[in-house]
Amino acid sequence: MDRRHFIRSAMYFTVASATVGLSACGGSTSEPQAPKGTYTFPLGVASGDPKETSVVFWTRCIGPVAQTAISLRLEVSTSASFETTVASVTLSATSQYDFTVRAKVTNLKADTRYFYRFVSGEDISVAGQTKTAPLAASTPAQLKFAWMTCQDWSVNHWSAMDLLAAEELDFIVHLGDYIYETVGASFQTAQAEAAHTQIKLPNGLAVPNGGIYANSVEDYRTLYRTYRGDARLQELHRKFPMIAIWDDHEFSDDCWKDHQTYSNENKQETSRRRNATQAWIEYMPIDFGDVSFDLGNSSYENIRIYRDFRFGTLMHLVMTDQRLYRDDHAVDEAAIAQALGHNPLTGNDTVGSRYFVPKAVLEQFEGLDSFVLKRAPSILGPTQTQWWKDTLKGSSSTWKVWGNEVTLNRMWVDLRAVAPAPYNQVYIVNADAWDGYPTHRAELMGYLKSENIKNVVAITGDLHAFQCGTIRDNPDPAIGTPVAVDFVTAGISSSSFYNYLHAGAAGTALEPLVATPATFDAVIRGHNPDFAYADHDAQGYAVATVTAASFTVQFNKVKPLNADGSKPASPLLKRTRISLPLGSTSPQVTDNV
Repeated sequence: MDRRHFIRSAMYFTVASATVGLSACGGSTSEPQAPKGTYTFPLGVASGDPKETSVVFWTRCIGPVAQTAISLRLEVSTSASFETTVASVTLSATSQYDFTVRAKVTNLKADTRYFYRFVSGEDISVAGQTKTAPLAASTPAQLKFAWMTCQDWSVNHWSAMDLLAAEELDFIVHLGDYIYETVGASFQTAQAEAAHTQIKLPNGLAVPNGGIYANSVEDYRTLYRTYRGDARLQELHRKFPMIAIWDDHEFSDDCWKDHQTYSNENKQETSRRRNATQAWIEYMPIDFGDVSFDLGNSSYENIRIYRDFRFGTLMHLVMTDQRLYRDDHAVDEAAIAQALGHNPLTGNDTVGSRYFVPKAVLEQFEGLDSFVLKRAPSILGPTQTQWWKDTLKGSSSTWKVWGNEVTLNRMWVDLRAVAPAPYNQVYIVNADAWDGYPTHRAELMGYLKSENIKNVVAITGDLHAFQCGTIRDNPDPAIGTPVAVDFVTAGISSSSFYNYLHAGAAGTALEPLVATPATFDAVIRGHNPDFAYADHDAQGYAVATVTAASFTVQFNKVKPLNADGSKPASPLLKRTRISLPLGSTSPQVTDNV
């Protein structure tokens, strides 16, 4: 270990310090080298969690089948030609972590572009580029970043990634559903691009209502390897540092803690949760100076991933984990099943418990849960909630941006005057989101109001829709005070929220509400006046341009697959620009820009 290398390391994570003006090592060392072509880097390279003096670097290196460990080296340079390097870090890719490596290089210069590559023997990976954050005390004139979510391999196409790779960005935020844990599930029956053939999970188990779900660590690794095998996703990682958090599909659809929700049983699956966690750790370029992971801890809480990032005095990014500490959905699926005469274990009664939940029913169940828990049901959990409050209160940045997985926007439908009994009620459209945890949301939004915390923006995913809305401490516009704005991006490829509702409402009293995408958008906006924009039948991504004067978002909507299953030659369908002036909670929309 020389002066360029070791500060602190673990089996899965290495920290090294950069120096200045080292001679480039190229592909050779004084040790005997394996012949060229022995080692490959089939999933490319990645960087992530950029700070003002550090970045994390990642790759996966594979060689002869019999090897259990591969020696390789990370090289970091300010030059694309690697004439000199600022860091050369010796690493070992082992079978224990699926031959993935991640290394944090410290002592880098702020607001600086770096180039990096990995070398094993005579073999050299593709060169990536990354960028450090601005100095904490500086005020950059502008930051530009994108956020993305919901990239289902088995639905639609990934041409949005081509458009995203062409952007000029400082970094990308991924808000989860990086993989989908199921293959061939009922919601994955739509056509996919020809290059995305069906994935085979080596140890997968049957989903009760169709399909196979990942169970073992090898299943989850198979998903990450497959997804990262796509050249477009590799290019995003190669070109931009990524700040990633998970949502539900990295483990299990609509999950909470270590419980899966494929049936009314809400079965606890601690081993499966831990397997999903390990694969996520192996494949994400995460800074373990901020998070923690202990493979030896037998709990499902063997990891903590919520953390924050500062970009000068302009922006403070707060990333939360909205699955690992989440209480069960307030309305008990088994109770709904029993009321309907369905099976309380093997049935799957999501309508009435998680989707289109009568507001009165939600309030009743939340009260019962609060009595049992001795607090209201929570998405963040008590410890993370306090961290969220302390972090936002302590922030002096111009913009406080919340990396928020599930929508804060109110989505209610009031059918009291138009529907026959028993449908003449107020419905919560999506109780898996913050609408399903109303007291907890009120606590957080009330804190922003009471502490006079201004210029809070949520960037959100999960919903498979574009939305922008004003968030209040009380969701009733007549009495609530605006405290934040929520920008929701559609998924990269996943079927739209409208498509799910249209299929689920067929043959029911709700069918007229979703007759067309425009009908549903009008219903949602008509019943929820705080929406500035809504498009619930969309795929795409969002880009934010941040200055001291405004937070401006561009929604980029892409076309679906052509009727013959081919990808559209020109994928961009529409751009919508929404600008939020400093000090305002009233977004200004410019459509079709």
